[in-house]
Amino acid sequence: MITIREAQQKDLSILVDFQQRLADESEGVKLDPVILSKGLQAMFDDPSKGIYYVAEDGNEIIGCHLITYEWSDWRNGLVWWLQSVYVAKDHRQKGIFKLMYDNVIRMIKADPNLLGLRLYCDKTNARAIKVYEAMGMDGSHYTVFEQMK
Repeated sequence: MITIREAQQKDLSILVDFQQRLADESEGVKLDPVILSKGLQAMFDDPSKGIYYVAEDGNEIIGCHLITYEWSDWRNGLVWWLQSVYVAKDHRQKGIFKLMYDNVIRMIKADPNLLGLRLYCDKTNARAIKVYEAMGMDGSHYTVFEQMK
């Protein structure tokens, strides 16, 4: 049986592994494990930065995602951002992402202070785009711009 729970400090090493795999698979990026570990630890130390959830099959963690927050002054509420989504290769196309996504949507619907969910995706990640569209998400409204150091 698949369960979804808030990630804990003890999950740090698997989250590091999953995020290294995600960056490599989705964007061809090699993440520095020391910086990544420090970034994940910073979130465990300060939940206002975000919160990870993991999907487990028994005692095996098979997926994860991160929720970060955006305040909307226009709507006077909080928008959640879904980030760092990863499902282990052996567990893909088995509905794991749908379980994680449905759990997030359930939490948003249950909290009147939460307005909705957003995510961003690399434009070349056709597989992910197809999955997000199948969940009913609309990627046509905004374009995300960035200037990274």
